[in-house]
Amino acid sequence: MPPISPRFSTTFTGSAATSPSPETTAPTRELARVLRLPDVILIVVGTVIGSGIFLVPGGVLRDSGGDVGLALLVWIVGGVLSLLGALTYAELGAMNPRAGGLYVYLRDAFGPLPAFLYGWALFFVIGSGSIATLSAAFARYIQQFVVLSALSAKLVSLAVIVVVAGVNVRGTRQGAVVQNWSTAIKVGALLLLSALLLATGSGLAGTQVRVLTTPLTTELLRGIAVAMVAVLWAYEGWQYVTFSAGEIVEPQRVFVRGIVAGTLAIVAIYLLANLGYLAALGPAEVAQSNRVAADAVSMRFGDTWGRLVTIPILVSIFGAANGIALTAPRVFYAMARDGLFFRKLAEVHPRFGTPAVAILAGSAWTMVLAGSGTFEQLLTYVVFTGWAFYGLAAASIFVYRRLPQAARPFRVPGYPVTPLLFIAASGGIVVSTLVSRPTQALLGIGIILLGMPAYWWWRRSNRAA
Repeated sequence: MPPISPRFSTTFTGSAATSPSPETTAPTRELARVLRLPDVILIVVGTVIGSGIFLVPGGVLRDSGGDVGLALLVWIVGGVLSLLGALTYAELGAMNPRAGGLYVYLRDAFGPLPAFLYGWALFFVIGSGSIATLSAAFARYIQQFVVLSALSAKLVSLAVIVVVAGVNVRGTRQGAVVQNWSTAIKVGALLLLSALLLATGSGLAGTQVRVLTTPLTTELLRGIAVAMVAVLWAYEGWQYVTFSAGEIVEPQRVFVRGIVAGTLAIVAIYLLANLGYLAALGPAEVAQSNRVAADAVSMRFGDTWGRLVTIPILVSIFGAANGIALTAPRVFYAMARDGLFFRKLAEVHPRFGTPAVAILAGSAWTMVLAGSGTFEQLLTYVVFTGWAFYGLAAASIFVYRRLPQAARPFRVPGYPVTPLLFIAASGGIVVSTLVSRPTQALLGIGIILLGMPAYWWWRRSNRAA
């Protein structure tokens, strides 16, 4: 662990923290603090819940040997690990509530290079590729109602990107309102759907339901490990809210409550949804399904209602894309303030009060990826490396804890075990991907390392300026 940089400020007071490193390219204005507790919770929930919970449960049950108890335990453990990460980031965000979140924690603890490489990956692949993937999924699902040619589907995808960019350029408050409504709709629909399936289904009452009775074998343990990776992917997204910490009102209090409450809500929603699917279809049918939500509704209420479940899925996908567009550009804004990215991205729009250039730049690159169709491969290669950065950002808490004079409005319970368990889980995903898909993993690492020449160029340009 490197020594604490003398640039790191230990004073975090009021509603904004002092910057822990010099911001060489000052923006025209600071980002306004306009996000309150409900906004923070709904950003967390809305960014996580995309299409995964409508699709993934069948594969998780298959990989768990068809044992309902094991499958639900995997979902619980995945949720607990996510909560451990949220608690760790809650302490970091409360201490240093700056725009950029993980980028700031990495920069303060381990220097600008790993922070830049994370921002580089987020801009060029992880954030942009995620929105491109969501927009493409939106176009696929909308074809449940209208027939689209290949060109029309691509235009729909591009339109989704344009809409979420426009909403978030117009104002952080506007982006949060859209996020709040889309999240409320999809969570309400998912809760209603789960309750109806539980009330009308009998799949959990049969003798074929196995609950923690399957003998543990090497093959089953291997399957559980695969299921855990899938579940952690389904939970991914709660960390995006850290990027917007610089726009949260009373962040020392609200940020902590929001990220923890949002993560707990996701765990509860996911467990209820799984129980609903099992009640409607029974374990055998769930394990065979790759479209478990639609199949469950079709089984209980007919094919017409099965098609209508597409509507909350569309809302869910749109909300997840909006959540990323609302939060990720704050990382590019923070990078530009440090002189490590295009300087224009550090500007705050004088009328809308948003990092408009950062939002538009990220969206423009997302449209390039979506238009070219290259995003799926790039995202497959690179997204696993995000977990290496998540673990490294959590490890920064050990550096922050070495600041005895720093204000610490929240302390992660169970320290140091809590962050260590999350770091171990993050490392497990990275190692699992390296072992199971070495070619893709090495290509992903190579794409990340391509950021190093760009980093040195920006560093040199900044020194010259």
